[in-house]
Amino acid sequence: MIIAIDGTTASGKGTIAKRLAAWYGLPHMDTGRLYRATAIAALKHSVPLNDEARLASIAASLDLDDFEESELRTADAGKAASVVSALPLVRKALFELQRAFALREGGALLDGRDIGTVIAPDADVKLWVDAAVEQRAERRWKELRANGDGVTLDRVIEQLRERDMRDQNRADAPAKMAADAVLIDTTDLTIEAAVEKALAAVEAVLARGNRT
Repeated sequence: MIIAIDGTTASGKGTIAKRLAAWYGLPHMDTGRLYRATAIAALKHSVPLNDEARLASIAASLDLDDFEESELRTADAGKAASVVSALPLVRKALFELQRAFALREGGALLDGRDIGTVIAPDADVKLWVDAAVEQRAERRWKELRANGDGVTLDRVIEQLRERDMRDQNRADAPAKMAADAVLIDTTDLTIEAAVEKALAAVEAVLARGNRT
Protein backbone atom coordinates (compact mmCIF):
# COMPACT_ATOMS: atom_id res chain seq x y z
CA MET A 1 0.00 0.00 0.00
CA ILE A 2 1.25 3.46 -0.91
CA ILE A 3 -0.06 6.50 0.97
CA ALA A 4 0.71 9.96 -0.40
CA ILE A 5 0.27 12.93 1.92
CA ASP A 6 0.71 16.40 0.44
CA GLY A 7 -0.05 19.84 1.75
CA THR A 8 1.19 23.21 2.87
CA THR A 9 3.86 24.18 5.39
CA ALA A 10 2.80 23.89 9.06
CA SER A 11 -0.55 22.35 8.14
CA GLY A 12 0.20 19.28 10.25
CA LYS A 13 0.96 16.94 7.38
CA GLY A 14 4.30 15.87 8.83
CA THR A 15 2.81 14.80 12.16
CA ILE A 16 -0.13 13.13 10.43
CA ALA A 17 2.29 11.28 8.15
CA LYS A 18 4.36 9.99 11.06
CA ARG A 19 1.29 8.82 12.99
CA LEU A 20 -0.25 7.07 9.97
CA ALA A 21 3.04 5.44 9.05
CA ALA A 22 3.30 4.02 12.56
CA TRP A 23 -0.35 2.92 12.53
CA TYR A 24 -0.03 0.99 9.26
CA GLY A 25 3.54 -0.15 9.84
CA LEU A 26 4.83 1.62 6.73
CA PRO A 27 8.27 3.15 6.18
CA HIS A 28 7.99 6.94 6.01
CA MET A 29 9.84 9.51 3.92
CA ASP A 30 9.52 13.21 4.62
CA THR A 31 10.55 14.41 1.16
CA GLY A 32 10.81 18.02 2.29
CA ARG A 33 13.95 17.04 4.24
CA LEU A 34 15.66 16.22 0.93
CA TYR A 35 15.16 19.75 -0.38
CA ARG A 36 16.04 21.34 2.96
CA ALA A 37 19.25 19.29 3.11
CA THR A 38 20.14 20.26 -0.46
CA ALA A 39 19.63 23.92 0.38
CA ILE A 40 21.61 23.75 3.64
CA ALA A 41 24.50 21.95 1.91
CA ALA A 42 24.53 24.63 -0.77
CA LEU A 43 24.59 27.44 1.79
CA LYS A 44 27.40 25.73 3.73
CA HIS A 45 29.53 25.52 0.58
CA SER A 46 28.57 28.99 -0.70
CA VAL A 47 26.80 27.58 -3.74
CA PRO A 48 24.34 30.16 -5.13
CA LEU A 49 20.73 29.02 -4.94
CA ASN A 50 20.33 29.71 -8.65
CA ASP A 51 23.27 27.49 -9.70
CA GLU A 52 21.03 24.70 -10.88
CA ALA A 53 23.75 22.32 -12.10
CA ARG A 54 25.76 22.42 -8.86
CA LEU A 55 22.62 22.15 -6.76
CA ALA A 56 21.52 19.08 -8.74
CA SER A 57 24.94 17.53 -8.10
CA ILE A 58 24.53 18.16 -4.37
CA ALA A 59 21.05 16.62 -4.43
CA ALA A 60 22.27 13.53 -6.26
CA SER A 61 24.84 12.77 -3.56
CA LEU A 62 22.86 13.65 -0.44
CA ASP A 63 23.37 11.79 2.81
CA LEU A 64 20.74 12.90 5.31
CA ASP A 65 22.85 11.54 8.16
CA ASP A 66 25.14 14.52 7.61
CA PHE A 67 22.48 16.93 8.86
CA GLU A 68 21.09 17.72 12.27
CA GLU A 69 17.30 17.88 12.42
CA SER A 70 17.51 21.26 14.16
CA GLU A 71 19.34 22.85 11.20
CA LEU A 72 16.81 21.45 8.76
CA ARG A 73 13.91 23.01 10.67
CA THR A 74 15.03 26.64 10.69
CA ALA A 75 13.13 29.36 8.85
CA ASP A 76 16.16 29.98 6.61
CA ALA A 77 16.28 26.30 5.65
CA GLY A 78 12.61 26.35 4.72
CA LYS A 79 12.94 29.50 2.67
CA ALA A 80 16.01 28.22 0.82
CA ALA A 81 14.39 24.83 0.25
CA SER A 82 11.42 26.50 -1.42
CA VAL A 83 13.79 28.23 -3.85
CA VAL A 84 15.82 25.08 -4.53
CA SER A 85 12.74 22.88 -4.98
CA ALA A 86 11.59 25.01 -7.92
CA LEU A 87 14.63 23.98 -9.98
CA PRO A 88 13.83 21.19 -12.49
CA LEU A 89 17.31 19.61 -12.37
CA VAL A 90 17.16 19.36 -8.58
CA ARG A 91 13.73 17.75 -8.71
CA LYS A 92 14.96 15.35 -11.37
CA ALA A 93 17.98 14.40 -9.24
CA LEU A 94 15.71 13.54 -6.30
CA PHE A 95 12.86 11.95 -8.27
CA GLU A 96 14.25 8.42 -8.56
CA LEU A 97 15.16 8.30 -4.88
CA GLN A 98 11.60 9.19 -3.90
CA ARG A 99 10.02 6.94 -6.52
CA ALA A 100 12.11 3.95 -5.45
CA PHE A 101 11.08 4.53 -1.84
CA ALA A 102 7.42 4.66 -2.83
CA LEU A 103 7.66 1.39 -4.77
CA ARG A 104 9.55 -0.59 -2.13
CA GLU A 105 8.14 -4.01 -1.32
CA GLY A 106 5.48 -3.86 1.37
CA GLY A 107 4.46 -0.30 0.61
CA ALA A 108 5.41 3.11 1.95
CA LEU A 109 4.11 6.47 3.07
CA LEU A 110 5.57 9.69 1.70
CA ASP A 111 4.72 13.28 2.51
CA GLY A 112 5.57 16.40 0.53
CA ARG A 113 3.92 18.63 -2.03
CA ASP A 114 3.87 16.58 -5.23
CA ILE A 115 3.70 12.99 -4.01
CA GLY A 116 0.16 12.30 -5.20
CA THR A 117 0.61 14.15 -8.49
CA VAL A 118 4.19 13.39 -9.57
CA ILE A 119 6.11 10.96 -7.36
CA ALA A 120 3.36 8.40 -6.76
CA PRO A 121 0.30 9.27 -8.88
CA ASP A 122 -0.67 5.61 -8.54
CA ALA A 123 -0.81 5.77 -4.73
CA ASP A 124 -3.60 3.81 -3.10
CA VAL A 125 -4.54 6.72 -0.85
CA LYS A 126 -3.90 10.44 -1.34
CA LEU A 127 -4.46 13.14 1.26
CA TRP A 128 -4.07 16.90 0.96
CA VAL A 129 -3.54 18.58 4.34
CA ASP A 130 -4.11 22.33 4.61
CA ALA A 131 -5.14 25.09 7.01
CA ALA A 132 -5.67 28.83 7.00
CA VAL A 133 -2.35 30.63 6.59
CA GLU A 134 -2.77 32.55 9.86
CA GLN A 135 -3.22 29.33 11.80
CA ARG A 136 -0.28 27.69 10.05
CA ALA A 137 1.88 30.73 10.73
CA GLU A 138 1.08 30.70 14.43
CA ARG A 139 2.05 27.02 14.66
CA ARG A 140 5.29 27.60 12.79
CA TRP A 141 6.07 30.75 14.80
CA LYS A 142 5.72 28.88 18.10
CA GLU A 143 8.00 26.13 16.81
CA LEU A 144 10.63 28.63 15.72
CA ARG A 145 10.40 30.56 19.00
CA ALA A 146 10.90 27.33 20.92
CA ASN A 147 14.10 26.81 18.94
CA GLY A 148 15.37 30.28 19.82
CA ASP A 149 14.43 32.05 16.59
CA GLY A 150 13.29 35.63 17.27
CA VAL A 151 11.23 36.00 14.08
CA THR A 152 7.91 37.82 14.45
CA LEU A 153 4.51 36.29 13.75
CA ASP A 154 3.82 38.83 11.00
CA ARG A 155 7.07 37.87 9.30
CA VAL A 156 6.18 34.18 9.47
CA ILE A 157 2.79 34.89 7.87
CA GLU A 158 4.58 36.78 5.10
CA GLN A 159 7.07 33.95 4.62
CA LEU A 160 4.36 31.31 4.37
CA ARG A 161 2.41 33.32 1.82
CA GLU A 162 5.58 33.75 -0.24
CA ARG A 163 6.32 30.04 0.00
CA ASP A 164 2.79 29.04 -0.95
CA MET A 165 3.05 31.30 -4.00
CA ARG A 166 6.40 29.82 -5.09
CA ASP A 167 5.32 26.21 -4.50
CA GLN A 168 2.00 26.54 -6.28
CA ASN A 169 3.31 28.49 -9.26
CA ARG A 170 6.60 26.79 -10.05
CA ALA A 171 6.79 25.47 -13.60
CA ASP A 172 7.96 21.99 -12.62
CA ALA A 173 5.72 19.85 -10.36
CA PRO A 174 3.71 22.66 -8.72
CA ALA A 175 2.21 21.92 -5.33
CA LYS A 176 -1.44 21.12 -5.85
CA MET A 177 -4.13 18.80 -4.58
CA ALA A 178 -4.51 15.67 -6.71
CA ALA A 179 -7.94 15.25 -8.28
CA ASP A 180 -8.52 12.05 -6.28
CA ALA A 181 -7.08 13.28 -2.98
CA VAL A 182 -9.07 13.73 0.23
CA LEU A 183 -8.84 17.19 1.81
CA ILE A 184 -7.97 17.33 5.50
CA ASP A 185 -8.50 20.89 6.79
CA THR A 186 -6.74 21.22 10.14
CA THR A 187 -7.49 24.90 10.78
CA ASP A 188 -9.75 24.25 13.76
CA LEU A 189 -8.48 20.80 14.73
CA THR A 190 -6.13 19.63 17.45
CA ILE A 191 -3.40 17.37 16.16
CA GLU A 192 -5.18 14.36 17.68
CA ALA A 193 -8.42 15.25 15.91
CA ALA A 194 -6.53 15.84 12.64
CA VAL A 195 -4.86 12.43 12.87
CA GLU A 196 -8.21 10.76 13.58
CA LYS A 197 -9.78 12.51 10.59
CA ALA A 198 -6.89 11.47 8.34
CA LEU A 199 -7.06 7.88 9.57
CA ALA A 200 -10.80 7.78 8.91
CA ALA A 201 -10.21 9.14 5.40
CA VAL A 202 -7.63 6.45 4.67
CA GLU A 203 -9.93 3.72 5.96
CA ALA A 204 -12.80 5.04 3.86
CA VAL A 205 -10.69 5.01 0.70
CA LEU A 206 -9.45 1.50 1.42
CA ALA A 207 -12.98 0.30 2.09
CA ARG A 208 -14.17 1.65 -1.24
CA GLY A 209 -11.27 -0.06 -2.97
CA ASN A 210 -12.05 -3.38 -1.32
CA ARG A 211 -15.62 -3.25 -2.65
CA THR A 212 -14.53 -2.80 -6.27
